Amino acid sequence: MVRDEHTLQKNKSLKRPLILAAIMLAMFLNAIEGTIVSTAMPAIVNELGGFAQYSWVFSGYLLMNAVTVLIYGKLSDLFGRKPIFLFGMILFLFGSILCGFANTMTELIIYRFIQGFGAGAVAPVATTIVGDIYDKRERARIQGYLSSVWGISAVMGPALGGLIVESLTWRLIFWINVPLGILSIIGIWFFLHENIEKKKHNIDYKGALLLTLGISTFMIILVEGGVRWTWISWPILILMITALSAFFFFVREEKKAPEPMMPFNIWQERAILIANIVSLTTGIMMIGLSSFLPTFVQGVMERSPTVAGFTLTAMSIGWPIASAFAGRLMLRIGFKETSLLGGVSLIVGSIVLVFMKPESGPFVAAMGSFFIGVGMGLTSTSFIVLIQNKVSWEQRGIATASNMFMRNVGNTVGAALLGGVLNTRFQAYLTEHTKPEENVTLDTANQLLDSEARAKLPDHIVEVLQTGLTLSLHMVYLIVLLLSVISFLLLLFVRKKK
Repeated sequence: MVRDEHTLQKNKSLKRPLILAAIMLAMFLNAIEGTIVSTAMPAIVNELGGFAQYSWVFSGYLLMNAVTVLIYGKLSDLFGRKPIFLFGMILFLFGSILCGFANTMTELIIYRFIQGFGAGAVAPVATTIVGDIYDKRERARIQGYLSSVWGISAVMGPALGGLIVESLTWRLIFWINVPLGILSIIGIWFFLHENIEKKKHNIDYKGALLLTLGISTFMIILVEGGVRWTWISWPILILMITALSAFFFFVREEKKAPEPMMPFNIWQERAILIANIVSLTTGIMMIGLSSFLPTFVQGVMERSPTVAGFTLTAMSIGWPIASAFAGRLMLRIGFKETSLLGGVSLIVGSIVLVFMKPESGPFVAAMGSFFIGVGMGLTSTSFIVLIQNKVSWEQRGIATASNMFMRNVGNTVGAALLGGVLNTRFQAYLTEHTKPEENVTLDTANQLLDSEARAKLPDHIVEVLQTGLTLSLHMVYLIVLLLSVISFLLLLFVRKKK
């Protein structure tokens, strides 16, 4: 079944403001999820333990989000936007409820998989609904509304997360999704009406399965390599062969599938290829900042969760401000120059983080966060405009979804890759600078993130933990800096055009 694309736009009785409000509420929940959980993670780790599994709380959620974005996009073409959106939101809320009841880190990771599986429908289907009910002249204005939602939610997330953790319980950061999500569901259920005509579609189930297998095994390699297994070992070799085989067969399947989940013809346009690759690298950078900066501010700088949250808020302030100015800049100086300014800002922010020291204070952390936010805002907005101008209407949805997919993959791979680097470097430092009888492991860092538990540790153990964490995070931000330089160099190859 395929919806008549013009029906919603022509329906005069359609309550578009109410539909838009429901969509904005759903986008708010989707956007706030990353930052509010990042801020609460030190408290979660302190209660549940399992510091070595830290990155899987993000990786599990992002993995399911990444591999389902394109699948949900296809299903919304087949069954309509409304049922797919409602299915995704209900599953997301169910996962949120379960996350709040988690008693171990393993349980939390499993529930985050469920939450991410539902969240994968929110952004792509909500964006498609906006395209359905608004015409070309209105979409630019509505896009501004959606951008403001991301900005507001990103600003509120760290602060709200810090306040909830300090005043109440970290479990509320998941349960707060429920009442807001129900309001969004009610809005779409009662006010979005679709006319669907029947038409047979071929869903690329095989491609979806191969992609899921490839990314999942690759993530396990990145997270557990050097920690549970040595990099040169049979488990890593078997996983690597599995991942490479899955990717190989995925590419082959997409080339012959009647309706491929990832049509590679759109990648033949150089500008889109560059935009998608840079979205991958900036996705890794973004998760590196949001996942680990609060840990540094709390564990090493010994600041409160609220202060740690506000260092991320700086990125969230820079992003929407830059997005708002990106449109004007593109009209004045062109896409390439606007995106290059964003690339420079990413490099500046990364350099600040690389040279950040424990005594630097949270202001320096916030400054690096702000510059990265500005870079994200300039590049991401430029990419949306570029991609939508480079393809026809018939391919605009899948082209936009592909860019969103690459950003999600960047988040997923980044959480696993940078988490693996952190764990490997940290473990090596602890092994070198502590005695076996002291029994200092990665999980001992759980106590570093709580002021009372930290005070009970011997001074030399605290010093070892803080130094090890500082050096490990320094390595993480060196990788972030390298990625920012790669992003800038790639943008140089985009043709100059307003």
